[in-house]
Order: sequence, then C-alpha cells, then structure tokens
Amino acid sequence: MKNTVPVIFVLMLLNVMCKKSAVPEPILVPPVQQPVVLNADGPGNTYELINNVLAPGYNAVENPECAHPAFGRHIAEVWDAELNSYVFEFYMHVTPDNDRCINFDRQRVEIKTYESSPANLKGTIGETITYKWKFRLAPGFQPSSSFTHIHQIKPVNGDDGNPLFTLTARKGNPNKLELIHDNTTKVATADLSLFDGVWVQAVETIKVGAHGTYSMMIKRISDDETLLSYSSTDIKTIRPDNDFIRPKWGIYRSLNDAASLRDESIRFNLFSIEEMK
Repeated sequence: MKNTVPVIFVLMLLNVMCKKSAVPEPILVPPVQQPVVLNADGPGNTYELINNVLAPGYNAVENPECAHPAFGRHIAEVWDAELNSYVFEFYMHVTPDNDRCINFDRQRVEIKTYESSPANLKGTIGETITYKWKFRLAPGFQPSSSFTHIHQIKPVNGDDGNPLFTLTARKGNPNKLELIHDNTTKVATADLSLFDGVWVQAVETIKVGAHGTYSMMIKRISDDETLLSYSSTDIKTIRPDNDFIRPKWGIYRSLNDAASLRDESIRFNLFSIEEMK
C-alpha cells in the first residue's frame, strides 16, 4: 500500500505530459484558386491577349468581321482618362455587322470562356464562381426594344440554347437595364440613364446547382452608389443535362428594331474569374 499513491501520481503526471506534447490535428484549408484576370495593356494584339487568358491556343472572340472586314477588329484597347488606364472598347455597327455570318437578324461581338477554356474558367455543379468586371456604356447609348445583351451566363451541352442569366439593355419609356433569369424572368431592373457614360463595377457570384445561389451587385465607381442589385439563396443556376456554365461579355443585339439603333460602343476592363470549390 505504501507505493500506491506515488505510482498513481506518476501515471497521472505522464498522462498530462503526453497530452501537452501531442501534435495538434492539422486544420484542413481548402485550396485557394487565384483569380484569372484579363486587363487591357495597350494597343495591338488585342484578340491574342483575350485568347491567351480565356482560352489559350483557341479563339474566345466572336465577331462580325466576316461581314465587315474593312473596319478591322471590333475590339480595341484605348486609353480611358477617367480610369487613367487602357481599357477594352467593343464596337458594333448597324450595317453591315451581323452574327458571325450565321444569323442576319442580330449582331454580335463578344468574348467568352467555352469548352476549350481551362477547367478553372468553367463552373460545374457544387462550385462557386465570382465574376467581376468594369464597364461603361457610351454616352447616349441606344438599346434595341428586343434585346441588347452586354453579359450572359450560358450553359454548355444539353439544353443550352438560352442563357441562365442575362444583363440586357432594352428600349422603353424609360430605357432599362434588366437582369433576367432563365430567359424569362426579370429579377432586377434599373433606369438605363443611371449607366449613361458612367463607369460601373459589377460583381456576380454563382453557386452552381439545381438549387444554387446567385448575387449581382453593380456600383458606380465614382461614389460607390449601388445602381442594381439582386440575390437569391435558392435558384436554378444550371440545367439537369448541362456540363458547365460560362460567361460572355460584349454587345449582342437584335436588328428587329434597327431604326432605333446607332453604331455603338461599350468599354470594359478588369475582367476577373475566381473559382472556389
């Protein structure tokens, strides 16, 4: 009995020491994907720059140059005094521009990610992607009464004819900028006059799924004023038979109301795509 207490004490002490010296369990941190950024860097090789970022070795630019070769490339890099940097300027002409010599009742100059783009530029089920970009409509911008898309989120393969989300300018009284879900539902609108000749910052975050999440926030850069916003915690962001979703930016407009249109331009810059698992 004389040795019972010391033995118990030693065992307790050893137990405490073992606990103190135990190596803590590692904290698993999900890998962080660096955003993929497309930024204008000065005149020349504009399509090459876009392709190198959005689809290396392939073609991420859809343009009307087959119908309008005399104008040359319909995206240029120009100096913007307000941002004090080079930016992308997209051009569209009422005539003779069309949609890649495929469709003649509409016109298109857009950049995109697509099948040939890297995996981290495609949104698949379960992933969350944040898209950011700056844009400025030309002063006096004249939209079609049918559609003038400046941004689309499109699915690929399966039921992929219509976009899942569209940011479109539309002629009306007054003219509007509309955020449309699944080609049918206007989920947010704002007077287009708020965007006339004004630089804005757009941030769009999508969790991909049948019951996904979505948010869009557009703010005026000069004073951080919110001009358009929308969010949903339960919304379809991909269709059942689609493989992935991807973004498009530019000018895609109907010619059904050509008399209301003019030669047009939109400036864009600092495109960013950030994928989070």
